[in-house]
Amino acid sequence: MPAVPDPPVPAGFAAAYQAQRARFPGLSGWQPVHTVYVPADRFSSGTVGAWRDEALGLVHAHLAGPGELAEVFGVPPATAAAVHAKLLVKLGREPIEDLRIDFEDGYGTPPDAVEDGHVEQAAEAVAALHAAGALPRRWGPRVKSFADGDPERSIRTLAGLVRGVTKRAGELPAGFTVTFPKVLMEDYLRQFADVLARLEAGLGVRLRFEMQVEAPQTLPFLRAELPGALDGRLAAAHFGVFDYTAALGLPPHEQRLDHPACDHARHVMQTAFAGTGVELSDGSLAASPASGRAEDVHALWRRHAELVRHSLRHGFHQGWDMHPSHLVSRFATVYAFHLADYDAYRERVRAWEERREAGGGVMDEPATIRTLAAALRRADAVLP
Repeated sequence: MPAVPDPPVPAGFAAAYQAQRARFPGLSGWQPVHTVYVPADRFSSGTVGAWRDEALGLVHAHLAGPGELAEVFGVPPATAAAVHAKLLVKLGREPIEDLRIDFEDGYGTPPDAVEDGHVEQAAEAVAALHAAGALPRRWGPRVKSFADGDPERSIRTLAGLVRGVTKRAGELPAGFTVTFPKVLMEDYLRQFADVLARLEAGLGVRLRFEMQVEAPQTLPFLRAELPGALDGRLAAAHFGVFDYTAALGLPPHEQRLDHPACDHARHVMQTAFAGTGVELSDGSLAASPASGRAEDVHALWRRHAELVRHSLRHGFHQGWDMHPSHLVSRFATVYAFHLADYDAYRERVRAWEERREAGGGVMDEPATIRTLAAALRRADAVLP
C-alpha cells in the first residue's frame, strides 16, 4: 500500500495564529488591588497623606496587634502577625495604589466655570504630588458619561486636566488612566477612543481608558474582539454595583457586591475578556464606620472584608475603596488571602517541576499548575 503523505498545514493558519496572539496576549505587569475614588472638589495635594494618616490612626486605635486582627478578620493566628506587619508597612509607604479624581457621580454637575476651576485645582495637586514623589502608581480622572447627553463637558474636563498637569509637571506622569462611566452604547467606546487618540498627539504617551460596566445594556457588547476594535486603548473594565443593581430594579437593601445578579455580571465580564489583557475590577462598599467607636469600626471592616473575599474568590483581584477605613480591610484581607495558601501552592508547583507527587496525593493538571504559578506571581507582586 503506498504511503499517504501528511496533509499540508491548512491555508490561513498563520493568519489565524497571528490573530490569536494579538487578541489573547494575557495579562502582563502589575495590577493594583484597589482604586480609590475622591470627589474632585475634595481632592488636593494632601489627599494621599490624609488617607494614610486616618487609616493608620484607625489601626493604632482599633487593631493594635495580631490578636485583634485575627479576631476582626478571622485570620488564623499563625498568619495574623505577618498580615499585621505587612499592613502597617503598606499603609505607611503606599496607602493608595490607584487614584481616581472623580468628576462624575461622586462629584455632581456644577456650572461649567466651577468644574473648570476644580480641573485646574486637580492639575495643580497632581503636579505637586508628582514633584514630591507621592503620586500613586496609577492615577487619573473619572469623567462624565456620554450617556448624560453632554460629551463636550466630559472631553473638556479630560483635556483640561491633561493639559494642566503636563504644563505644570513638564510631562504627563506615568500611570495615567481615565475612567469612562455608564457605557450604554457601544459607539460611545469608539468615540471616546477617538478622543484619546486626538488628545495624545504631541504628548509622547499613549492614552488608554477603563470602561465601567454599570448597566445590563452593556453586557451584550462585551466580547474578546472589543479591545482590538478600540485600537488597544481599553485597559480595564470596572463593575459598578449600585447603578447595575438599580437598573435591574433590586430593592435598596439588595444593592450589594455579593448579590447573585452581580456575580452574573462579573462572570460575563470574565468570559468576554478572558486572555485579552483587559484588567477587571470589582466595585465598592458605600459605607463608612457609623462612629469612631471600636464596635462600629470593626463592623465596617468585617463587612468590607466579606465583600473583598467574595471578589477574590470569584477571580476579581481589584476593587474600589471610598473611605480611608477601607484601606485597612482591603489590604488586610488581600494579604491574608494570598498568604493562606502560598506555601502549599509553591510546594505543588515545585513537585510538578520535579516530576513527583505533591503532598496529600494531589494530582495536578497542567492548567492547574499554570493557575498556581500565576497565583504565586500575583502574591509576590502584591505582598509588601
